[in-house]
Amino acid sequence: MYSNWPDLFLQALQETLEMTLAAGAIAFVAGLPLGLVLVASAPGGIWEHRWINSILGAVVNAFRAVPFIVLLVALIPLTRLIAGTSIGTEAAIVPLAIGATPYYARIAEVSLREVDQGLIEAVKSMGGGRWTIVREVLVPEALPGLLSGFTVTLVTMIGASAMAGAIGGGGLGDLAIRYGYQRFNTGIMVGVIIVLIALVSLVQLGGDRLARLFDHR
Repeated sequence: MYSNWPDLFLQALQETLEMTLAAGAIAFVAGLPLGLVLVASAPGGIWEHRWINSILGAVVNAFRAVPFIVLLVALIPLTRLIAGTSIGTEAAIVPLAIGATPYYARIAEVSLREVDQGLIEAVKSMGGGRWTIVREVLVPEALPGLLSGFTVTLVTMIGASAMAGAIGGGGLGDLAIRYGYQRFNTGIMVGVIIVLIALVSLVQLGGDRLARLFDHR
């Protein structure tokens, strides 16, 4: 193993965290409103609109159906347009965010659908509008599920960020491919796997505790 392997691992871990957290923040900010629109526009929703629900649902499903490695390659022109390059950590954030947003939107939709309809009807009976229902009922009541779903999304993105190393995206995946696989260094390959497992475990543990903190049931 190389004498500077600790530096290699620290740099790769930093790049993986940068990709995951940046793309995760974008996915949360964009995915939650998408989930809200999917729930609100569904039949019987607070803003029923079948055409919008059908079109938006089809778009979300289309992006979720594309394997991430294919999405990485297909989005290279857009990535180059946004980030100015198609390789590196900053470039990998673009496909990661685009891939994670519809994924989290569906998870958020499931959590929002589980909110007690009786609470929604109670707010309606008191004259509450759509935004009041969203702000006072849907999001607060679904918050534990939304946080748990975001944790699952982050864990998935950690794996996807490692996959981004296949096209020079940096991070732990790039380290495993360049120094582990291509140079037949089993030690680095095993080390990357251990770090990834530890990182996923920490994210899952933190997310679970945060979700329980907001679960008042």
